[in-house]
Amino acid sequence: MTPLLSLTVVLAAALTLTGCGGRATTHHKPGTTHQEATGSSGTLLPARDETGHRLRELPAADAPTVRAEARPDPEGGWNVHLAVERFRFTPESTGGAALPGRGHARLLVDGRETARMYGPWGYVPPGAHTLTVRLHADDHTVWAVSGSPVQTTVRLDGTPGTSPAPGASATPGTPATPGTSVTPAPTSPPPADAGRTVTLTITGKTVEPPPSRIELKKGERLTLRVTADRADTVHVHGYDRELRLSPGTPATLTLLADRTGLFEVETHESGLVLTQLVVR
Repeated sequence: MTPLLSLTVVLAAALTLTGCGGRATTHHKPGTTHQEATGSSGTLLPARDETGHRLRELPAADAPTVRAEARPDPEGGWNVHLAVERFRFTPESTGGAALPGRGHARLLVDGRETARMYGPWGYVPPGAHTLTVRLHADDHTVWAVSGSPVQTTVRLDGTPGTSPAPGASATPGTPATPGTSVTPAPTSPPPADAGRTVTLTITGKTVEPPPSRIELKKGERLTLRVTADRADTVHVHGYDRELRLSPGTPATLTLLADRTGLFEVETHESGLVLTQLVVR
């Protein structure tokens, strides 16, 4: 085989491999957008959501679904957990073609897009009132059913929100109306539950009040306010939370009792058991 013929064979094989398997191609014809070029899955609609992304229609039986749960973070803000069906997160193929059951989620906080999620867990900073989670394909189009984005909305005050009814979102060629896809926050949201506060004082080897058990319900917030006469560190077992103590200076530690069981609270250096937490 001549060198020229060998080179031709190698190039032909490389081109064949490029077109088969692996990541879906993102090349498209001149004059078409990337979203229009990856439209073999579902039906690309003229409608766009309020962030400007085209909607990609699927039959309800084939479309993904999403539910969201927001839990208060002990240090402020909210930890968000997503439960999806007929969908998996594919960060490795973001920017590729739209394939059913693949993509990522986008977070809209109080109607404004703030972040993406490439897995089931995310975080929302404090100060937000309403969170909308919307599912996107790898090519950034929005998965939709009956003209409405596949999404869910929760209020960040512990009250579940509602998703829009099918067909209530975008109209062809116009942005979606924010009021139809985001549950409005209450004008005066109720303050978050401050929970319980327990004050402890350490003098030498003595703890006041004497060590006992603190009964908590799962989801209840607890604040420990500790004052010691020497430098030390408080450790909450099971939650792996620590609090540094300076002589004569009150220090506070707030945690969300989201794990059930019996947990000891003790000091590292002096080895004192301050209290026990019983979470049911």
